Amino acid sequence: MSKTDQGQHRARYTLEFKLEAVRLVKAGQEASVTARVLGLPKQTLSNWVRLAEKGALQGVGERPVSAEQMELARLRAELARVKMERDILKKSDGVLCKGIAVKYAWIGKNKAAWPVTVMCDVLGVSPSGYFAHQRRRRSAQPCPPRGTRLSNEALLAHIRAIHAQVKGEYGWPRVWKKLLVRGLRVGKHRMQRLMHTHGIKARSKRKFVVTTDSKHDLPIAENLLARDFTPVAPDRVWSSDITYIATGEGWLYLVAVLDLFSRQVVGWSMQPHMQASLVTDALRMAWFRRQPAPGLIFHSDRGSQYCSHAFQDALASYGMLSLMSRKGNCWDHAPTESLWGSLKVGRLYGRTFATRRQAMDEVIDWLTFYNHRRLHSTLGYISPMRFEANWHAGQSKQAA
Repeated sequence: MSKTDQGQHRARYTLEFKLEAVRLVKAGQEASVTARVLGLPKQTLSNWVRLAEKGALQGVGERPVSAEQMELARLRAELARVKMERDILKKSDGVLCKGIAVKYAWIGKNKAAWPVTVMCDVLGVSPSGYFAHQRRRRSAQPCPPRGTRLSNEALLAHIRAIHAQVKGEYGWPRVWKKLLVRGLRVGKHRMQRLMHTHGIKARSKRKFVVTTDSKHDLPIAENLLARDFTPVAPDRVWSSDITYIATGEGWLYLVAVLDLFSRQVVGWSMQPHMQASLVTDALRMAWFRRQPAPGLIFHSDRGSQYCSHAFQDALASYGMLSLMSRKGNCWDHAPTESLWGSLKVGRLYGRTFATRRQAMDEVIDWLTFYNHRRLHSTLGYISPMRFEANWHAGQSKQAA
């Protein structure tokens, strides 16, 4: 690949994606952590931060961010950090007067809620000292031999830890699979009984209203996919859908692009409206991240956003074929409907968001968890990214 091609490839991210990455760093998350979860080189993210500070950050086909916009983004990040520090001080009442070991323990308990670096600053300890303490602690606590049968009390501790890590999203099947991966011997009936006895369960399901507006005169593509949701390789069939999230500022609309091979979310966009740009931005992010060969099938519902001339023109420019589900048939769109169910049941149900920004933060956190760590039943209870990595490793082995 030439240097010009490499430069073009590095620039192929939407402005929305870049701003989100920069905002996470500005809010206190380590650049290396942010780069890893977003699938970016650390140097690329550092360049974005530097350009953003100069007001020169821009996305594909978009103007640079103005100094006023970046100052507003900086103030928002600063305000978010102040609120974060205030919440940490409120929750850690009494910990400040304790020893360093107690502070480290409190940080470890709450690292899913706040960045470790911010908690370390508030509690007056160094991040490097905390991570060194964690490494020493793990090495001093040998894991039980593989296949060891645990007592109910010990097993319950593992169950509660996993359930807390996934914020209550897993029921007994996924918790059971997670324990087996860790080498812990436990029968599924024992798992069910123990979790039921102690009231440990996945979040309750709830029905949600659909957002599809199919009452329009725009052209409709055929439904040639015929519910075949098992392509033989990545980037052969993508599926997309729109959902909504209530906030104190009004609706936040979310669109995702799902690779049906690995069920990985390869593109997304969040906006306070349902205009065509909502779906074109998600498509652009997916294409710039994956660079699929021409001929990819893009499956969606018959919503006016997907039927719009702007979106269909974008598909054509990328060499993609548009297919659409039948009118009023949710089963033609089952994988993305399942994605929304997992998001809303596992993370959003019962939550209230004062601002769209808060809702966006929660969604981005869940999407990262979903792609990297969430055990997917369709994939044999491994994460989408692990499933795809295993496939690529198998292809390389066959080629060798």
